Amino acid sequence: MKYRLSRRSVMVGASAAVAAAGVASVPVTARGETTGRSRRRPLPTIVLVHGAWADASSWSGVIGTLQRQGYTVRAIPNMLRGPRTDAAGVRSFLAATDGPVVLVAHSYGGNVITDAAAGLPAVKALVYIAGFVPAEGESLGELASRPVSEPLPELPTVTVPTVLPDGTASSDIYLDPARFREIFAADVPAERAAVLAAVQRPAASEALTGTTQKAAWRDIPSWYLVTQDDQSLSPETQRFMAKRAGASIVEIKSSHAAPVAHPGAVARLITQAARATG
Repeated sequence: MKYRLSRRSVMVGASAAVAAAGVASVPVTARGETTGRSRRRPLPTIVLVHGAWADASSWSGVIGTLQRQGYTVRAIPNMLRGPRTDAAGVRSFLAATDGPVVLVAHSYGGNVITDAAAGLPAVKALVYIAGFVPAEGESLGELASRPVSEPLPELPTVTVPTVLPDGTASSDIYLDPARFREIFAADVPAERAAVLAAVQRPAASEALTGTTQKAAWRDIPSWYLVTQDDQSLSPETQRFMAKRAGASIVEIKSSHAAPVAHPGAVARLITQAARATG
């Protein structure tokens, strides 16, 4: 004669066997999921900050990968008006975000998150993708002009005079569209690079000269992706900044536009930071 045990009987029997063996059992649901204090912690929100000559859509490939892993992702606009102004905007967004945050930046966005995250306990990790990592009082211009063994050619920029609302003269700086792919996105397909050049957001001149007030990397663990084929920001300068910040460093063969050209590698570094600090 054959006997059929119900699923409940099997689960009860298994629990009894575990208890008899002197092993502490973990509460489970009918689906075998852990409950109570053993439940997994919520995943952090991933906040992405783009840099100069890009916009939030440059993160599209990275976003898809992270979302498929269950992360909530927000790619927020960076106004590119200067580190103090831009950091205030990002900081306001972070203050309104619930739960832990992994804060990620590309290029000039690194200046912004370095200042914006200072003193915010919700920010558990900083991730720099070919990003600037200034110390207090440093500007993007100072770091970009730091002497290196293999200097890059001067960036081909186009300056457009502007006037601020208070009447102050300023200027917007674009990367020359004719050389955009060569300098910024050499490993991106030509058609895609042409679109990136067309939609690039300009940086105000203050973005180059404005200085950082606080360096969040002194208190928050950081990760850094060095782009070895970069023609916009010297890989040597990237390594200097990453090592100074005590960052966990990964290097890939990539142009400056790593979020577009290598979204998988970027997403992997972000998830590494999220898991290490979660």
